[in-house]
Amino acid sequence: MTSRQIAAVGALLLTAVFGFGTAASAADPYPVRTVTILTPFAAGSVTDAAARLIAQTLQEALGQTFVVENRAGAGGLLAAKAVAGAKNDGYTLLLTTNSTHSAANGLFKNVPYDPIKDFTPVARIGSFASYVGVTPDKPYQSMKALVDYAKANPGKLSYGVGNSTTQIVMEALKKRTGADIVRVPYRSNPMVMTDLLGGQIQIMVADFNTGIPQLKAGKVNALAVLTRDRNPALPNVPTLSETVMPGYHILAWAGMFGPAGMPSEAVQILADAVQKALQKPEVRQRFMASGTDIYWSGPKEFDAFVKSELVSWTAMIKEAGIVPE
Repeated sequence: MTSRQIAAVGALLLTAVFGFGTAASAADPYPVRTVTILTPFAAGSVTDAAARLIAQTLQEALGQTFVVENRAGAGGLLAAKAVAGAKNDGYTLLLTTNSTHSAANGLFKNVPYDPIKDFTPVARIGSFASYVGVTPDKPYQSMKALVDYAKANPGKLSYGVGNSTTQIVMEALKKRTGADIVRVPYRSNPMVMTDLLGGQIQIMVADFNTGIPQLKAGKVNALAVLTRDRNPALPNVPTLSETVMPGYHILAWAGMFGPAGMPSEAVQILADAVQKALQKPEVRQRFMASGTDIYWSGPKEFDAFVKSELVSWTAMIKEAGIVPE
C-alpha cells in the first residue's frame, strides 16, 4: 500500500470513529456561513428598513454575516418565488409582508408559489402604520374633500401602488364612495413618493418610514390613517373609519420565512434571536422611528397568524371588487 493510500484510509477511519471531517461540519451549530435575507421591496421602503435592522441584530447575536438583498417587482412575487425555490438549509430567508402571503392570491391569477405550503414560518416581527397622503398644494385636504373632488372630476386623480395595502384600501375607497381614481402601479413605495412630490400622481398610501420625513418637512399632508384607532405619532389625523369609510381598517404586517422544510433547529435559533433583538430598547426605538409596531410571535403562532390573515385579506380583496390580474 502506498503512503497516499495509507493516508486516505487513515482519514476515513478518523472520520468514522471520531467524527472528524465533513461529519463535524454537519454537526456545527447554525449558522456557519453567510445568510441572505431577501426582501420584496426597494431600498428605502419600510420593509427594507426592517430587514436591514433585523439582519444587523442577527449578525451581532449569531456571529455570522447576514446580508439583505432587495428583489423588488411583481408585487413581491419575485422575492417570494426565489425563497420558495431556494435550498431549505436556512441560508436563504425572506423578510416580507402581507403583500406576498396574505394578498397575492387575491390580486394575481398566477402566483408562482403556495404562501402556506412552500414556506417555513420563522417569526412575526411587527406591523406597519400608513396614512393617505397628498401634497399641500391640492384643493382637497381632507378625505371628504378628496372623495368629493374625485367624484366631480372622474379620472382626473391617480394614486400610486407600491404595495398590496395601497391597492386594497384605495379600491375599497372607490367602491364604497363611487370615486373615480386611476391606479398607477410601482415597484415600491419610495418611487411612489418621488412621483407624488413631482406631481405625476396625486394620492398615495405612505408607510411611516417613507412618509413621515416628508410629512415633517411639510411636503405631504396626511388625510387619514388606516388603523382601527388613531396613531400616537399622528394624534390629530383621523382614521378612515372616522371619515369616509365607517368601520374600515387595515393593518399591514411583517415577518420572516424560510423555504418549506427548514431544519427545526435553525428555525428556533432564528426565532429566539429575533425575539431577543426585539426586546432591546435601542432596537425597539429604531423600529418605532420607522413606523413599525413590534408584534413578535414564534414559528407556531406565526404559522396560525399567516393562515388566518390569508383568509381575512382574501375577503377584503373581494369586498373591494378587485379582480385578479
